[in-house]
Amino acid sequence: MSYPKIFCAADSDNFDTITTLASAVEQGQAGLKLGLQFFNRFGPEGVAKIQKSAPDLPIFLDLKYYDIPNTVAGAVKSVLQVVQPAFINVHASGGQEMMERAVEAADGRSKVLAVTILTSFDQQGFEKAGYAGAIAGRVNALAQLAKKSGMDGVVCSPHEVALLRETCGDDFILMVPGIRPEGSAKDDQKRVMTPKDAIEAGASHLVIGRPITQAPDPVAAISEIYKTL
Repeated sequence: MSYPKIFCAADSDNFDTITTLASAVEQGQAGLKLGLQFFNRFGPEGVAKIQKSAPDLPIFLDLKYYDIPNTVAGAVKSVLQVVQPAFINVHASGGQEMMERAVEAADGRSKVLAVTILTSFDQQGFEKAGYAGAIAGRVNALAQLAKKSGMDGVVCSPHEVALLRETCGDDFILMVPGIRPEGSAKDDQKRVMTPKDAIEAGASHLVIGRPITQAPDPVAAISEIYKTL
């Protein structure tokens, strides 16, 4: 199945806000990324209601599971008994066994992605968190491990896309946050790139939040971004 290039990052504990945005995103032929704020308030049943209200809307359920293998496998299996998002994710840092168990638990109902290094990190913050070496090297190592573990792809910043496309191949999904259209504020993202540059580097899908969610007309905002691609 083919999924849209753009996923709109939406996170709110206001159900009506998300429902309205979901309709706009579906109309704009993009996907919707739902995160922890929405999920912790409304649970998988809330995601199911969004799916029912917008049946043609692909959803990326961004929960970033990270725990012992058995716990992550149970969490993935549990949520997918209620909803079937296009994508769900775990942290690659959880290791090979954890990722393998997540893929097994998903059982083909959703594509499973591995988060590498959050786009809120720059090199200085990365080192303060206790990591050694360059971010790109760490991301590449985690992506290789994710591929070995049977993951469908990874979540990475646009700065690592070209490297991972070279080392992980053409069929490996690269879901890329840290995307900011020309002239947009970086906000809390550190490793950013324009949509056009990220796609040209080899990104499979772009995660874009505030430039869409805070636009007066989200449908028009999505359309304008697609035009740049």
